Amino acid sequence: MSTPQTQSLAYEVGALTELPKFPLNQWYVAGFSWELKDKPVGRTLLSHPVVLFRTADGQVAALEDRCCHRALPLSHGSLEEQGVRCGYHGLLFDGKGQCLEVPGQAKIPAKAKVPAYHVKERDQIIWIWFGSTDQQEPAIEPPAYDIHTKGEYLFEGDVYHYDAPYQLIHDNLLDLSHLGYVHLHTIGGNAKIHMNAQMRVESDEATVKVTRHLPDSVPPPTYTAAYPFHGKVDRWQEIEFQVTHLRIWTGAADANTVSLDDPQRGGFHMRGFHGVTPETQTTSHYFWTIASNPKSNSKEVMAKVVEQTAMTFDEDKVVIEAQYRNMLEFGPKPMVDIHVDVGANRARRIIEQLRQASR
Repeated sequence: MSTPQTQSLAYEVGALTELPKFPLNQWYVAGFSWELKDKPVGRTLLSHPVVLFRTADGQVAALEDRCCHRALPLSHGSLEEQGVRCGYHGLLFDGKGQCLEVPGQAKIPAKAKVPAYHVKERDQIIWIWFGSTDQQEPAIEPPAYDIHTKGEYLFEGDVYHYDAPYQLIHDNLLDLSHLGYVHLHTIGGNAKIHMNAQMRVESDEATVKVTRHLPDSVPPPTYTAAYPFHGKVDRWQEIEFQVTHLRIWTGAADANTVSLDDPQRGGFHMRGFHGVTPETQTTSHYFWTIASNPKSNSKEVMAKVVEQTAMTFDEDKVVIEAQYRNMLEFGPKPMVDIHVDVGANRARRIIEQLRQASR
């Protein structure tokens, strides 16, 4: 069992608004593969306006979302075979930001370029590199997430925008004790069982893992709608935090039929990918997918799982944005930690260490 940590979550509004930087030298989630179709996508990431698009050969490109001529966002333009064309005066830029054409003018000015970002597509997730001044080139490959590609699960996802700082989303995902209160009619279940779950927290300099076991539980509505349980179940919740995303494996099996420490255990699985990318210091993008293993009627059951998952995220969004509004309303008042805050506290320390290291 983990013990409560004394370090505060540092929720004070002053601390949040004074942070000038985010952790750098990281691959952040910029979007999903299916978002890039026939139009450019504009998105502010870490306070940088970025335009994302797919080139004619299928590669993903990311440029500063500003035409170098008269500053119109390139995301207001259109896609052509050679790249993105500005919607103001028609300058055409390729995936590396080089101007290829100025309509009505033969000579292209040498300075007609737009800064380009390093971007990679992996397992249907689009990653963008934000490096420090001395590490502009990616030092590592973007994370793999083969849950999307190895064929064992069906999955769907979406993108949410939050009017709240990104670390409040981390806090919510690292503490699933709130399920019994916020998500009572979907993935929640008995609140008392959630608050008293067997919990183990492990961490190193870059990651936090929170493991929670809820044996002999009544399955919540989402679970019974998706899987043929025969009574009470043994539930698990495994949350893995990295600074740019979290992976959450939850599920259940009929009571006393599997070992909750067996990584190959059967039962009903919900595997969530949660890419949490700051938009600004006070707003965030939340890129999520949910993968599951329906026992039968896979299309119908998966639609139900996705619907119920989206409902839980809608509920979380209401709570987190209301929480942040109240923080602004009341100002830098201290907060009290309880036993469920261990994982979030450790994640905040990691973020601060990485932020300081990227100065």
